[in-house]
Amino acid sequence: MSSSQPSSSDSAFGSNTVSSALTPAFSPLYQQIKGLILQSLQAGEWRPGELIPSEMELAARFKVSQGTVRKAIDELAAENLVMRRQGKGTFVATHSAQQVQYRFLKLHPDVGDLEGEGRAQRTILECKRLRAPAEIARLLALRSGDTVVQVRRVLAFSGIPTILEDIWLPGQAFKGLTAEQMASYKGPTYAMFEGDFGVRMVRADEKLRAVLPDPAQAELLNVSPQTPLLSVERLAYTYNDIPMELRRGIYRTDTHHYKNALS
Repeated sequence: MSSSQPSSSDSAFGSNTVSSALTPAFSPLYQQIKGLILQSLQAGEWRPGELIPSEMELAARFKVSQGTVRKAIDELAAENLVMRRQGKGTFVATHSAQQVQYRFLKLHPDVGDLEGEGRAQRTILECKRLRAPAEIARLLALRSGDTVVQVRRVLAFSGIPTILEDIWLPGQAFKGLTAEQMASYKGPTYAMFEGDFGVRMVRADEKLRAVLPDPAQAELLNVSPQTPLLSVERLAYTYNDIPMELRRGIYRTDTHHYKNALS
C-alpha cells in the first residue's frame, strides 16, 4: 500500500498528529513523518551518532505503518541526515564518521587523497564576538546588530598554507566559542560544532569564482598578489534549512583542485 493511500493505522495518525508536522497536511504521509523526525533531530532528542528508535517503534509512536516510516527514513538517509548500519539500526549522522568527515571540503590534493594527506594544520588568526554587519545578518537570518562570532584561520596541508577562511557564526548558538577551542580540537570542525554546541550542519550552498588576493591575503598564503586563487563562499544549514554558518575562503590551487561529484 502506497503512502498516498494510508492504512487504517495511518488514518489514526491523521486525526491527532498531522497538525504538528512541519510539512503541509496535504503532503504525502511519509513526508509528514519525515518532518516529525526532523523536529526530533532539531530538538536534540537524538544526538549525532546516537541510535534512533527502530522503524517498528517509530511506527507505533506516530500511529502509521512500518512501511511509511521506512520510506521517511530512506529519504533522511539519502540526504545524509541518518546512517543505516546493517544489523545495528539507524543512527543520527555525524561529521565524526570517517565516511563523511570531508563531505563539505571539495579541495583535493593533486596527488593522493584527503585521508592520505592527513588533517589540516589550523592557525587561528582571530576569534571575536561582534555585532553582525547587515550583509552577514541577512545571510544568517539574524536581525541587524545581533551578535556573531567571527573567526579567521589558515589551513595548511603538509606545512603549506592552502586555505584562508573567514567564518561567521550566530553568537547565541555558539556562545563561549574560543580560538583555543578551535585550534586544539583534533577532529573536523563540524564535529566540534556538533559535540560542543549541539549544532549539526546538514547541507550547504556554495558560490565559486576566480580572484586575485589582496596584499594581506597573499602574505598569509605565501603567494604573490598576481596568483589566481579560488574564492568559495559557503552558507551551511542545520535542520529545517536554518542557516548557521557563513564561510568565505580563498584556496590555493597550485597543488590542489576543486572536485565535486554531480548526479
